[in-house]
Amino acid sequence: MQQIALDIGLRTPPTLDNYFPGPNAAALAHLQQLLPPHSDGEPANARRPDSAPTYVWGPEGSGKTHLLQAAMAGLRAQGHSLGYLDAETQEPADFDESWAAVVMDDVHLYGDALQHTAFSWFVQAHTLQRPVLAAGRPAPVDLALREDLRTRLGWGHVLGLQLLDEAQSRAVLRQVADARGLVLSDEVMDFTLRRFSRDLGSLMQLLDGLDRYALQTQRALTIPLVKSMLENA
Repeated sequence: MQQIALDIGLRTPPTLDNYFPGPNAAALAHLQQLLPPHSDGEPANARRPDSAPTYVWGPEGSGKTHLLQAAMAGLRAQGHSLGYLDAETQEPADFDESWAAVVMDDVHLYGDALQHTAFSWFVQAHTLQRPVLAAGRPAPVDLALREDLRTRLGWGHVLGLQLLDEAQSRAVLRQVADARGLVLSDEVMDFTLRRFSRDLGSLMQLLDGLDRYALQTQRALTIPLVKSMLENA
């Protein structure tokens, strides 16, 4: 049976704490070290623990955007501003020296104009020893980008992500359900894992939706509840 992604518009904001690493523990640990807690009174951009860029790659649903968004949220919570670029950016800003970091998502989808901006941001960020955190689907060697940008994305920390296997997906569902006080039976878990994508984003959307819908309807978490939620989504 073909698995489908669940899109019901309910999501928990991504953080490093709610990223479930599975086989990607090394990538999570790297970002946790890259973004240590900010000390009160420390001036913006004072910490430069590692000026080498970080490039995260892997299949859709492996958590690349989650990690980037979590890193951005962590920096902003510390009062930092940053530059952000993705494939949907229409009018990218000029590089700002007040940025604490540069974040670039879905770089494999950049056209010529965005590649030009990305290269410019990269060079200026590196000159000022500001972290560059980027993500794309292929490994750096397979990126269909201008060569000077492709090689720069690949010379620092390169972190490949993997999708969760079924056992890890079950563990994530069980952990999240327990944390929310949801009683998730093996039958409901079997039903959902047969029908929905096991990528991290879909799993989190699924639990968010089930939690909200069970609360609204005052019903136990059963297979009929899951079906009813989908019919009313």
